[in-house]
Amino acid sequence: MEQRRQVEQQQRAQPETREREQAMAGETLGVIGTGRMGGPMAGRLLDAGYSLVIYDTLSEAMQPLLKRGAQQATSPADVASRTEIVLASLPTPDIVKAVALGPDGISSGSRARIVVDLSTTGPGAAKLVAEGLKPRGMTLVDAPVSGGIKGAVNGTLAVMVSCPQATYETVQPILKNFGKLFYTGDKPGVAQTAKLANNLMAAAALVITSEAVAMGVKGGVNAKVLIDIINASSGRNSASEDKFPRAVLPGTFDFGFATGLSYKDVRLCVDEAEAMGVPMVCGAVVRQMLAITNAKFGAASDFTSIAKVVEEWAGVEMRG
Repeated sequence: MEQRRQVEQQQRAQPETREREQAMAGETLGVIGTGRMGGPMAGRLLDAGYSLVIYDTLSEAMQPLLKRGAQQATSPADVASRTEIVLASLPTPDIVKAVALGPDGISSGSRARIVVDLSTTGPGAAKLVAEGLKPRGMTLVDAPVSGGIKGAVNGTLAVMVSCPQATYETVQPILKNFGKLFYTGDKPGVAQTAKLANNLMAAAALVITSEAVAMGVKGGVNAKVLIDIINASSGRNSASEDKFPRAVLPGTFDFGFATGLSYKDVRLCVDEAEAMGVPMVCGAVVRQMLAITNAKFGAASDFTSIAKVVEEWAGVEMRG
């Protein structure tokens, strides 16, 4: 009986949800940061029928969206003066804080009321930005995403969201265009904690898979055969199932996520965990591996270059 009642409630809610989504389509949204992740996400909003006011410090990053009818703003403040909901996809916590709270930033805008931060900043920065926006009557939606450029293009990202429940209901139709939503609570920074935990594990999987496969190759096992074995066995993980077949075995090292960004995320995760009193023994090792990769191949290199570091140390190549 209870199950039937819940089904009936969901059926009644579905038309209301569709009506709300249809009403929002055609609304003008602001987007700040139209690069490798922000660009595809903005494109999906255009596909869904939204109008966009966009800003990026690199004019070339805006061109594909401008050709599709997006309007160009002159600053984050200009975006926030022309739209009520502003989405930002930016590379580092310092840039997020500057764009949100700095001179000519979002907080200087006259119209925005909701700021959706799709970046990975860590809980400390999210709380700071939320507090800085509050006196301006603006609410932060902490909404980091995971799934890479491919996920941004295809709308298959995991979107972790923390904000007041009423605000979540407002932005839900927008964020659904990016992928699957996970509401983590009403406090700023909670979604960031979830994102950092995920990104630490993704990097850790890459490190340990690189070491295991390098050992296998040095012992005479073909790299592709070993990856196939791992993926049919208990050792399978995101690196063995995706990153190795796509970027390591072919030797392209072009998965699409920069070493510098992965290093930033893992460093943030370890620092936040230590501040909470949570031990990060394995996490500290992963941070060191990324520090080495970052120093050797540069922040702009692909983070699958971790495998190249292990190859060099082991004296093998993992190809197949």
